[in-house]
Amino acid sequence: MAGELTPHGRAIVIGFRRWRAWNLLPVLRAAAHEVCFVRDVRAALRLDPQGDDRVIVWGAAEPPGLEALRDRVVRIEDGFIRSVGLGSDLIPPRSLVFDPCGIYFDATRPSTLERILAEIPFDAALCARAAALRATIVARGLTKYNVESPAPPAWPVGGRRVVLVPGQVERDASIALGCAAAGAGVRTNLALLAAARAARPDAWIVYKPHPDVMAGNRRGALAVRAAMAHADHVETGASILACLARADEVHTMTSLSGFDALLRGVPVVTYGAPFYAGWGLTEDRAADHPAFARRGRRLDLDQIVAGTLLLYPQYWDPAAGAFVPAETALAAIASERDRLLAGPAPDRLLYGFWRRQARKVQVLGHAWLGWSARRGRA
Repeated sequence: MAGELTPHGRAIVIGFRRWRAWNLLPVLRAAAHEVCFVRDVRAALRLDPQGDDRVIVWGAAEPPGLEALRDRVVRIEDGFIRSVGLGSDLIPPRSLVFDPCGIYFDATRPSTLERILAEIPFDAALCARAAALRATIVARGLTKYNVESPAPPAWPVGGRRVVLVPGQVERDASIALGCAAAGAGVRTNLALLAAARAARPDAWIVYKPHPDVMAGNRRGALAVRAAMAHADHVETGASILACLARADEVHTMTSLSGFDALLRGVPVVTYGAPFYAGWGLTEDRAADHPAFARRGRRLDLDQIVAGTLLLYPQYWDPAAGAFVPAETALAAIASERDRLLAGPAPDRLLYGFWRRQARKVQVLGHAWLGWSARRGRA
């Protein structure tokens, strides 16, 4: 059921920025007979897709005219344990999802992940593998980006229950497609903080801004004064895992941090319909969201892990130039992260504005030169 491409067909890729096309070209070459990058749907139609050809778009993108190719569309997105470094810093992903149905953060319609979780029989061997993978993730402290400091926070909670509220990039499609319509629910970080305070009036509430916002790559910063109207503390230093280790509960719209929390046994309250909600493991405050009507199956944590981390994504080894099992990819990510933390500048992938900009320029330069060379060989 997972959305794999076929090596017998073409991957006709619409509208990718040059750096993304360059980063993903090796992956797509391994997944398809031929890779064709085009600017728009009209150019894709001129290639006359047939047979096993697939049309690739990024995330929830809907380029004009895509309906004409709907039966061939496969959506690509980053996987849930992605890399050592931020995608917004142009770091290539080690995991990706290929979804011919929808995409996991679009709760307005089914995705392949939702269908896996709703329909697949999870046998004992698969669940045991998922349990072992989850234990590895927790023991090695893995998350999506693996860049933040592991230093524990020092919060003067005074014995109060700690509620962690992870911020999100408010313009992200996961909020637009995973939360209730405007005016009908929680759709902003400030509204999320207010809802968390209303739900847990006596708690010590910690607001943690999104790492892309902290790094300056994405808009959506919530002023400290506004946040402190509802929160007791705004955490800008400690990692999400360090915060989860101190948290008694997580309140979120659709953040992947809620999934990180579930992996570590931390209760989660949702105000949207993230992929991990509606299966019986979360307290869902937006219970009237249409997605929950499709998610009637009750799952345990290892079944959700099996669907989300073993059956849905594909994992890439750039050194081997091949797809690998999840366990292999996660071990490589953990080793890369550990080498970085043991080096002279353990925070260099997240902090240091000019250093990060120089790395982006390097990636863009490789993409530009590589594309020029590729055209010269054509």
